Amino acid sequence: MFDQTYDARLFQPLTLPSGQVIPNRIAKAAMEENMADARHLPGAALLGLYRQWGAGGAGMILTGNVMVAADAVTGPGGVVLDDRQPLAPFVAWAQAGRAHGTRMWMQINHPGRQVYAKTNPEAIAPSAVPVEMGRYSKLFTPPRAMTQDDIRRVIDQFATTAELAERAGFDGVEIHAAHGYLLSQFLSPLTNRRGDDWGGSLENRARILIEILRAVRARVSPGFGVGVKLNSADFQKGGFDAEDAVAVVRLLNLEAVDLVEISGGSYESPAMHGRPQQPARRASTRAREAYFLDFARDIVAVAAMPIMVTGGIRSRATAEGALTPEDGRAGVAMVGIAQALAYAPDLPNRWKQREEVIEVPRVDWKSGLASLATMAMTKLQLQRMGRGRNPSFRLWAPWVLIRDQLRTRRLNRAYRGWLHTRGKG
Repeated sequence: MFDQTYDARLFQPLTLPSGQVIPNRIAKAAMEENMADARHLPGAALLGLYRQWGAGGAGMILTGNVMVAADAVTGPGGVVLDDRQPLAPFVAWAQAGRAHGTRMWMQINHPGRQVYAKTNPEAIAPSAVPVEMGRYSKLFTPPRAMTQDDIRRVIDQFATTAELAERAGFDGVEIHAAHGYLLSQFLSPLTNRRGDDWGGSLENRARILIEILRAVRARVSPGFGVGVKLNSADFQKGGFDAEDAVAVVRLLNLEAVDLVEISGGSYESPAMHGRPQQPARRASTRAREAYFLDFARDIVAVAAMPIMVTGGIRSRATAEGALTPEDGRAGVAMVGIAQALAYAPDLPNRWKQREEVIEVPRVDWKSGLASLATMAMTKLQLQRMGRGRNPSFRLWAPWVLIRDQLRTRRLNRAYRGWLHTRGKG
């Protein structure tokens, strides 16, 4: 098992199995920015944003998810990296994040069935199981079941993007197998109903993830970091659960994996935006933070690699507590912070001097729009920082949501035009 005997404190370095050293135990976790330029490349806005995070004191920066396939994006305005994209903008992106000694990793992803109909009318998935969100289901493209050729192509796409990320100067990649995206869809029996070698048993459902890991490792250098983002559970009856997560980590123990990040949820059950089945206004301060820490501690017990937990951490005390053994269980090796760094990009530097708790604004509407509005408010902070402005805590949620929807409509039109032009090319 991974050595957990270190003095678990936030600002000690962490050496990964590949030999790469992370300066401290704080990671800027991935958030979907939708801030790519017109060619779906990292432009001035993203570079401005990552310069702020790079100077903020985190030991590692994980980018927002970068798409491995141009025709499969989680939303318009997303960054795409394949062998037809120029590499120079990615070199500049890596340099922006790494300027102050921070390790810069690229999160790489394929959305599978979680594709908005207005973004792309075509989607693929392990099985032809559409997203089920009641009256909001029609927002998503019904997927077709993937063929063997589709599966092999996706494996190669992940490996190609990882290879290009290393060439651009990134320190590692994180393979996104959580939050209901394609690899998470393969892992869940609710969305993977295949009867071939890619479905059925958990080993078969995890096969694509293992094949991608091996393909990536074959294309990158030994010191390049390779991590996996994994759901602790998808919080849906009959779906991927905590026991499955432990079993998958046991499989990952046999591969060259540097780090596993534990999160949870999907579009259908967005646990990553708040503690499952426990309203934030009723939970204790500690319960409102580190949503998935209990799951992560269980996984630490069986993991051969460092474990990172992400989800709701806003205070130094909670971050330190996650690293510290408790009730006979080991702490995690790293903590990932997302939304708090959208409102305080220099929070790690602040924590070096004192405790500071960031109260992230949340929308408590009793509708499915609450999560969308909360995400829209976070994205607006990222856009402000990309323009060199400071985050703002004084935002009116209805206006922010309407603004975001109008912006998304414009970006959808631009994406479809770009994809059409690219296809002609």
